[in-house]
Amino acid sequence: MSSVVQDSRTTGGSPTSYDAEQYRPGRTITDWEPENELFWKSFGKKVANRNLWIAVPALLVAFVVWQVWSVTATNLKDVGFGFSTSQLFWLTAIPGLTGGTARIFYTFLGPMIGQRRFTALSTAVLVIPLIWLGIAIQDPTTPYGVMVAIAALCGIGGANFASSLANIGFFFPKAKKGSATGINGGLGNLGVSVVQLLTPIVITWSTIAIGSAQHKADGTPVHLQNAAFLWVPVLLVLAAVAWFGQNDLKVASTPFKQQKVIFKRKHNWLMTWLYVGTFGSFIGFAAALPMLIKTTFPDYSVATYAWMGPAVGALARWAGGWIADKWGGARVTILSFVGMAASIVGVINFLPSGGDGGNFYGFFFCFLAAFFFSGIGNGSTFRQIPVIFRGTHLKGLTEGTPEHAKALKQAEMESGAVTGFTSAIAAYGFFFIPALFGSVAVTSAMWGFVAFYVSCMVVTWWFYARKGAEAPS
Repeated sequence: MSSVVQDSRTTGGSPTSYDAEQYRPGRTITDWEPENELFWKSFGKKVANRNLWIAVPALLVAFVVWQVWSVTATNLKDVGFGFSTSQLFWLTAIPGLTGGTARIFYTFLGPMIGQRRFTALSTAVLVIPLIWLGIAIQDPTTPYGVMVAIAALCGIGGANFASSLANIGFFFPKAKKGSATGINGGLGNLGVSVVQLLTPIVITWSTIAIGSAQHKADGTPVHLQNAAFLWVPVLLVLAAVAWFGQNDLKVASTPFKQQKVIFKRKHNWLMTWLYVGTFGSFIGFAAALPMLIKTTFPDYSVATYAWMGPAVGALARWAGGWIADKWGGARVTILSFVGMAASIVGVINFLPSGGDGGNFYGFFFCFLAAFFFSGIGNGSTFRQIPVIFRGTHLKGLTEGTPEHAKALKQAEMESGAVTGFTSAIAAYGFFFIPALFGSVAVTSAMWGFVAFYVSCMVVTWWFYARKGAEAPS
C-alpha cells in the first residue's frame, strides 16, 4: 500500500511516492523529509510526535535511575550505614562519571543500531542496577565498594539522554527542533525531581515493600528498597512500548567512521564548552543539592526542598528551546549565563560564613534561579547546534540541487552526533560538582563556577551572537 505525495522539489514533474507502511509503529523509515511541508503534514508530524512522546517517559525514568543516589545517599546514615560525609558525596558523584562516559558511546551506538531498538534495550538494561540496589540497601553491612559498583551501574541511565536527544532531532524540521528537543530533554530531566520527590514518600510504604525494613535511630521503619524496586516494572513496560511503538530512521543510521568527523569541527568543541556550562551545572547541582542542604543547613528538610530546583530547571529547558526558536539561540544562551552567574553570586552571599549561620531561604531561592537559567540555556544551546551546522554546510548552495541535499544530510548527521557528544561531556558535571563539594570549600567551588560562566558569555558572544559572528545562531 502506498500513498502519493506531490513533492515540489522533484524533477521531471513526477510526484514522490511514499510507502505508508513504513510509517507504522515498529517499522524502519526509509523516506523522511521533514522540511517538505506537504510530507510533514501528511506523514511527518504524526510520526515525529509519536516517537517524541514515547521517548519522553523512557528518558524520564532513565534520569530517575541516574539520580536515585542523590537522594538515597542522604538516608544511609539514618539506617545504620557507617559512611562518612565525603563518602556519601562521592556516591552521589560516581553515577555522573559513568553516565558521562557511557554517553560518549551511546552517542554513536544509537545511530548505528537503530534508535527504536536502542531505546528499548538501553531502557530494559537499567533493571539490573535497580534490583541490585534494592537488595544491597537492606543490609547496613554492605561494603562501601559494593555501593560504589551499584552507583556506577546506575550512572548508565544518564547515557540514554545522548542517544534520545540525537534521535529526536532527526524527526523534526529546523523550525521545530528547539521545541522538540526542549520537550524531550526538559520533561526527561524531570526524572531528577520525580526521584527526589517520590523517594521520601515511597520508602515509608510497607504495603509495597519487597524484603525487610530498615530502622532509623528512633525506631521508625523505612523501606529504602522501594526507591529501587518501584521502577523495575515501569522500565520493562517502557522498553516494550519503545520496541513496538517507535521507528528507526534510515537517514539517522550512520556508521562511526562517518560520525567521527565531528572531532575535527571547531564548533563541536565550542558548543561542548557552552553545554558544560548549562547542563553540566543543572545536573551537577541537582546531584549535589540534597547533600548540600543536609550538611550546610541541617535544620531544613531535604525531602521538602531538594526536588524543586531540578523541576524548575527541567521545565525551563522547554521554555529555553521555544524562546530560542523565536529570538535566536545565541542571544538566549548569553542571557542564561548572565543569570546563572548572578544567581551563584547570590548563593555565595547567603552561605554560612564564620560565625554567621547564613540564610537558608536566600540560599535556596538563588539556587532556584540558577536552575531556571541553566534550564533556559540547556534549551537554547541545543537549538544552536543544528542552526550552526546547517549554516556552515549549506552556505552558498542553492536549495533543490543535489549538492544542497547532500550537504543537508551531512549537516543533520553532524548535528545529531554533536548533540550527543556535547551532552556526554556535560554529564561529567554530575561527577565534578558533588566531588568538588566533597573535597574543597563550597564557597571556593562556587566562585569557580562564576568565572566559568563569564568565559561562556565571551565564547557565545564572539562566535555566535555579535554582529559579523562566524556562525550566527
